[in-house]
Amino acid sequence: MNNTLAILYSFRRCPYAMRARLAIVYSGLEVELREVELKHKPEELLRVSPKATVPVLHCPDGHIIDESRDIMTWALQQNDPDGWLESIEHPLIDESDDSFKKSLDCYKYADRFPEYSQVYYRKKGELFLEKLEKSLEKHKFIQNNHLSFVDMAIFPFIRQFYFVNPSWFEFAPYPYLNAWLQAHLSSNIFLSIMQKYPAWQAGDKATIFP
Repeated sequence: MNNTLAILYSFRRCPYAMRARLAIVYSGLEVELREVELKHKPEELLRVSPKATVPVLHCPDGHIIDESRDIMTWALQQNDPDGWLESIEHPLIDESDDSFKKSLDCYKYADRFPEYSQVYYRKKGELFLEKLEKSLEKHKFIQNNHLSFVDMAIFPFIRQFYFVNPSWFEFAPYPYLNAWLQAHLSSNIFLSIMQKYPAWQAGDKATIFP
């Protein structure tokens, strides 16, 4: 382990890992990135976090942070030039991580949840989309007119919802939400965190991120 950098165990397409990486890039920090192959998780990850879900941050002092929002907070507490932390307690983040995430999983993997149709699960998810649309009608971002923690915490999950059926989403009655999403998808910060890395193995040369 590099004694000066934290180690981030991550998976490129995981929305939880995405928001951790977004906060790290925004904060101007560097970490040692270890891209995880979820079917073959490295022993080093299992050793530091028996939960073994990404992201996991292994700090230089040995402290382990294995919740994505806590990793975001860790990064922002070191450097938060635009005041992202002001929206850290926004109730929509809790709703995103709870009821919306459940609806999203059912919508994305509807064949695993045959009790109801995919459209049913989509409509359940739309209850959350409607709240975001109302917020974005009032200002450019979810809380106000500048980007903050709540936007970055929620964006990866809206992205995932969008990619279940992009054509439907783009013509759905959420024009402000769609504009917000498309702006994030094309943003430099998002593109910077989506670079592909090979799965990490013990003995590999350290990958410094970003």
